Parts: sequence; structure tokens; C-alpha cells
Amino acid sequence: MTEISHDRLLIIDFGSQVTQLIARRLRELNVYCEIHPYQNVTDAFLADFAPKAVILSGGPDSVTRDGSPRAPESLFTFGVPVLGICYGQQVMMQQLGGKVEGGKISGGGGTAEFGRAFVTPENTLGLLDGWFADGKEQVWMSHGDHVSALASGFEVYGTSPNAPYAITADTSRNFYAVQFHPEVHHTPNGSKLYENFVKLAGFSGDWTMDAYREQAIEAIRAQVGDKKVICGLSGGVDSSVAAVLIHEAIGDQLTCVFVDHGLLRKGESDEVVAMFRDNYNMQFIHAEEQELFLGELDGQDDPETKRKIIGRLFIDVFQKYAGEIEGAEFLAQGTLYPDVIESVSFSGGPSVTIKSHHNVGGLPEKMGLKLVEPLRELFKDEVRALGRELGLPSSFIGRHPFPGPGLAIRCPGEITRAKLDILREADAVYIDQIRKHGLYDEIWQAFVAILPVRTVGVMGDGRTYDFACALRAVNSVDGMTADYYPFSHEFLGETATRIINEVPGINRVTYDITSKPPGTIEWE
Repeated sequence: MTEISHDRLLIIDFGSQVTQLIARRLRELNVYCEIHPYQNVTDAFLADFAPKAVILSGGPDSVTRDGSPRAPESLFTFGVPVLGICYGQQVMMQQLGGKVEGGKISGGGGTAEFGRAFVTPENTLGLLDGWFADGKEQVWMSHGDHVSALASGFEVYGTSPNAPYAITADTSRNFYAVQFHPEVHHTPNGSKLYENFVKLAGFSGDWTMDAYREQAIEAIRAQVGDKKVICGLSGGVDSSVAAVLIHEAIGDQLTCVFVDHGLLRKGESDEVVAMFRDNYNMQFIHAEEQELFLGELDGQDDPETKRKIIGRLFIDVFQKYAGEIEGAEFLAQGTLYPDVIESVSFSGGPSVTIKSHHNVGGLPEKMGLKLVEPLRELFKDEVRALGRELGLPSSFIGRHPFPGPGLAIRCPGEITRAKLDILREADAVYIDQIRKHGLYDEIWQAFVAILPVRTVGVMGDGRTYDFACALRAVNSVDGMTADYYPFSHEFLGETATRIINEVPGINRVTYDITSKPPGTIEWE
């Protein structure tokens, strides 16, 4: 590991799906932090890492269960500020002599609390500077157990209807614990708590994307040495930023393989090839493998099957080209944290799989290559910031996110070439509408999904029996949560008319107003 001069904050991960959002809040404050799974944070690790402060994340387990995750005992005598969040609060109480009662999830008789809640203050506390200006604060609760007795030295500083110890602290030891999640946007003023915490811990805020870039370059060079790397380009921002970053680190040791799988948006393949050939002096292969992918996807309708087929074929393609590159020992991917957390626990902790991703986990085993994933800890907005730092064109950086499996996951049900052609045309009209109305940069991601249903329509005096499509547009910061974009009815009506008039094969248009959660951003 490269020696880091920054003050370091350690996040001990107990398996929460939103642990990385804690890191996001800290990065926004220019604080360097690392996430490590609880099982790896031993007394020896803690001493070696030497954090300036520690945050204990939430998690899905119950501290009332024998064998449930714990923090190392030495943490509580280490002498640095500690902040426990949700499960992290309960761990602190349990290990320091308090009491936690099982609730609905663990089968006990205690209270639980899920969703929005309102916390009211009990006493003044430095951690809460800037809170309770209106007498209460909205927070996001997600706990099946609850603290029923405080550990010695702790006092109550805030309560909610179902959490009498919503905010607690032992100020003499700089121990703080909250039952809610300040990291999610449903706790609107949550970032202020993190700001106060790192301030009282003495962080100077010297961590920037430029610093990340330099550290990432050093880490790539240390990992790769003088060996060659192949990078799979999907056409999206993520893999492109990864490629440019790695190219800056190791130059001609990198060969980019742009896999044209036939699942890109209209005209996108030409745009990607032109950008890399015109703007970057790097080894570049355009792998035109449309028939390979579409042939195997033809008729497939199960979402996981589609993803696995695409993942397998990506490997096969990379393997073919890697075999032609003498000395290639590494595979580079633009894997991001939202991809990882929905597939496996980010850092090895006990989280729950939502869906698999074509570029997450296990790929090198078949290929005989080692993985280079320099963006694995970043969110999409951070990748864009890194891309700007690397000098990628703003027109490219500003593009909406596009998934590696491409249009395959925007075609629920059976995939056919005909449906993909219809989808491309509808998507092109939709994006054109968004641009014409000056909304493209206001929206985080927008696309069309063609639905596995045909509906009866009428055009002129004739009957039609064509596909329905759904328009999707969301705003998000990091891809972990999202809200649908509130188009006007005028915009939706105009867009639906254009799609139906201009795209043969579609006679009905809907608008998806599902947020994430409970939905996902993509349809599959």
C-alpha cells in the first residue's frame, strides 16, 4: 500500500447497503477515509491503520444474536472519536455495558422503526451544531432492534417516537451514537453531523479528487509494474475514465478493447471510436462482436440470464484479444461502487445481493488475468469529477450513465433484433426531446424501455397491434437512490406523440414514476 500522508478516518463496515454513502459525505468534506469489513479490523489492524477517528456503520444483523458482528475491543481504549450509526450504535451499547432488545426482525419484543422519523433535542451537543433550528429534524430510520439501556457515561441528546435513545453521547471519551442514518438524503441535514464530527476530530480537509487521481496512479503502477493491461470499454463514462486514468499511469502498457456488442444506443459506437482515436494516443481495438452477442441473447427473457450471458461473452471476447497481446496479465474494468454493493458486499461484509452485474466478481478466474479496478470505491458523480480532472471532454463527461449490458436490460422480456431497433429509435427521439427542451443537463439519467407487451391502437382508420414503451428519467447523486424527474404533461404528451408518429412498432407510451427504492433505476 502506498504511504498516505493524509489524516485517515476508518469506517468499520457491518454490512449496510449504504455504508459507502458515509464515505461520500466525508469525501464531500475533503476527508480521506477507508472502508474495511468488521472481520478484518482486528486490534493489530487498528493499531497499524492508526485512524484519527472511527465510524461504525449500520448492518442487517442483530447484536442480540450470538456470533453477530462486533468492533475490536481495543477501539474503545484507542483514544480517538467514535461515531456509531444504527447497528453501530447498538454495537457500542452492547460492548460498553448497555442493553439492546430485539425487535421485529430478530423476533424480540422491542420496538422497530423504518422510514422517516422526527428527532427532538434533549440537551446541547457539539455534534448537533446547526441542528434543531426549527425544534426537530427529519431523519431516516431503519432498525429492527432498539437500545433499551445506555452504557455507562452516555447521555441522551435526542429522541424519536420509537427510539428513546436516537442520539446519545459520552462526551468525556468523544463517543457518539445515533440510531438513524445521517448519510442518506432522507436525513436532509445529516451531512452537518458528519461535518461536526470530523471537525471535533481535528481533520483539516485536505483530500481532493486531484489527490485521489495521484494516489490511484501510484497504486496502478505499483500493482501492474511492467506488465501489460487490457481494458474493456463499454462505451460509457465509467470504463472510459478508467481507461484514461490507467493510460496516464502506464502509457502503452495499456490496450483498450472496445466491445461493440450490438446493444449500444443509436450512433454511439461511432462516437466512442471517434473520441478515442481522435483524442487519445493509445492502443485501441474495435471489437465488432454484434453477431456473437445478439445471437446468444436472441429469445432470452430472464434478466439474470441476460446479464450472465453478456458477462460470459465479454470474458470470451477479452480472452480472444488478450491472447493476441503478448504479456497481458491484467484486465482493467470501470467497476463502480453502486455496481458492487448491489451484487456483493463492497468490502466483504454481510450485505444482501440485489442483482448481479456483468463486470463484478470472479471474471479473472476464467481469463487467467488479474483485475485492475481503479474506480471500485467511487460513485458516478465522483467518476465524472475524476474525468474532468483527467481532461476528458465535457460533452462526454456530461453524458447520462449507460449500463455495461446496454439495451439488453432496457428490453424486459424476450430480446430480438427487431425490438432493439425499435428501442434505439424511440430512445433517440426521447433524448432529442430532452435536449430540445434544454433539460438534458438537469436530468441524471433518461432512457426508454420497450415493454414485453403489445397493445391495440388506432392510427387513421386502421388498427395497430404494436409494442408499448416506458420513458424513464431520474435524478440522483450517486446511483444508490433516485427520484423520478417531474416532466410537465405538455412535455410528456409532445414526446409520446413524436415517438408514436416517428417510430414504427410502438403505439403506446407510458412514463415510469417509480423512485429508487423501491424500484431500481434500470428496468432489469
